[in-house]
Amino acid sequence: MKNNVRTLVAMAVASTLSLPVLAAVTAEEAKQLGSTLLPWGAEKAGNKEGTIPAYTGPIKPPASFDAKNPKYRPDPFADEKPLFSIDAKNMDKYPGKLAEGTRAMMKKYPGYRIDVYPTHRTVNYPKLYTDNSIKNATVCKTINDGLQLEGCYAGIPFPVPKNGNEVMWNRLFKYDGYALMSEGMTGTVVDTQGNNTTTGIATMYIQYPIFDPKRTTPISADEPYEKIRVDYHDPARKAGEKLVVHDSVDMVNVGRRAWSYLPGQRRVKLSPDIAYDTPSPTGGGAGTVDEAAVFYGALDRYNFKMVGKKEMYIPYNTYKARDPKQCANAVAFKTKNFMNPDCVRWELHRVWVVEASLKDGKRHVYPKRTLYWDEDMPGIGIAEGYDSAGQIYRVTHSLPISLYETHGHSTDEWVTSDLATGNYARQQNVTDTGGWIMTEPKPNNFFSSEALAGGGIR
Repeated sequence: MKNNVRTLVAMAVASTLSLPVLAAVTAEEAKQLGSTLLPWGAEKAGNKEGTIPAYTGPIKPPASFDAKNPKYRPDPFADEKPLFSIDAKNMDKYPGKLAEGTRAMMKKYPGYRIDVYPTHRTVNYPKLYTDNSIKNATVCKTINDGLQLEGCYAGIPFPVPKNGNEVMWNRLFKYDGYALMSEGMTGTVVDTQGNNTTTGIATMYIQYPIFDPKRTTPISADEPYEKIRVDYHDPARKAGEKLVVHDSVDMVNVGRRAWSYLPGQRRVKLSPDIAYDTPSPTGGGAGTVDEAAVFYGALDRYNFKMVGKKEMYIPYNTYKARDPKQCANAVAFKTKNFMNPDCVRWELHRVWVVEASLKDGKRHVYPKRTLYWDEDMPGIGIAEGYDSAGQIYRVTHSLPISLYETHGHSTDEWVTSDLATGNYARQQNVTDTGGWIMTEPKPNNFFSSEALAGGGIR
């Protein structure tokens, strides 16, 4: 009998040890928010070397900014020169500060480099978002294997993250704004010969219902946290196509709902394949749907392990990349295999590192991924997707800016480099066709399948 009891106890202990330990935020950690830690959880102080500054407040617009034309945001750091550049010849001088995907691109493409500029922390949050972030530290939690939220408000869900899923939820609840739109969202693919092909130009609307500035209640599990609508008008082969996507807070029972309208079929249909590793609609084969904006969609196919926080070089304050006077598409895409390095600003920032490994019984073109998320703006960073042989297959990075005219950011533009083919794709690019602007929120029926049917070209 005693032996049986010992066996049961040993089995219980072994079972407990096999489960992830989800430590709660301590009272001491919660008290640091708003003092040594910023309300969204980032360290307020700079680093000891002075290469990362302390956070001193949101970005200020340059004198040349015209508030009547917010689509064009001049570079506030246009007078700065790179501190140094890193390429294959000197990358070993910067151990630990380069993502493995960045190193892989330097090794594969001799002309690839990153230009490192002075670091500026330019995050620009509204007060409601920061207040809710502090509140979330002690009330927000994940349930059902980290795939649902409970008791959370519309801020950073986990300002003091304790595991990989919490870091990923912070990315999903990034704050760009309440409602945004662009009349010229463009996708472009550049092949190994340097030829660029426009894969789609559209009017795009993004709305985050949870960020209604009048909201005071917690987020309910079954509501959407994001809605998008895409109306393609160029090139001719895509003109008239439309797409609506709803992403729910509940990834278990609701998940993603997507509808598309194709002029050739003259009907609206559910599109469950607009998810996971389906090729991106404007990626030209150089990226997946859930690679959009570095990572986009449900967390249910991976185990996410938080490796920790470290200092790394990532694209940041990339105003130049969005300036048609300096980096119009003809300039940005003049290089093959990678976007023109002259157009991409890199800075040193503290990032959360997360390793994603495919769950048993699940499938994805990337069995493993590594993701790097900025501590101030968790919607920007770098991702590496690995193939079944354990080699880096694709590398994705965002091209973010902070907004001047209002609280918020533009973090959804990204570039994916396919190391297997040598092609790369830049998506949600608005440099030549008009920038993102804050707009009045659309009614719910604007993001419905019925609206697609009513507005479809027949």
